[in-house]
Amino acid sequence: MTIILFILAGLAEIGGGYLVWLWLREGQPFWYGIVGSLILVIYGVIPTLQSFPSFGRVYAAYGGVFIILSVLWGWGIDKKTPDTFDWIGSVICLIGVGVMLWWPRG
Repeated sequence: MTIILFILAGLAEIGGGYLVWLWLREGQPFWYGIVGSLILVIYGVIPTLQSFPSFGRVYAAYGGVFIILSVLWGWGIDKKTPDTFDWIGSVICLIGVGVMLWWPRG
């Protein structure tokens, strides 16, 4: 469930931000901005469903996941092919997320 929530939040954050971007930067209709903003509000709620007790740790981990999702979004939606260093950076971020969330603490 943790991973599903990370993916849902990432898609909401990137998708909502993308719609606002399209409205303000690409001249799309006003309703793009409204829908994007509503999606961003949903994004703000999704992390509260995580079982981790620390706000800071959850949001820091989301940052790593969002990097990977942003690379994939750029590839799939904007048609910007990631290079080797994008993939290396994404793997490093994913490892960091794993350490932050699941490293045994005592």
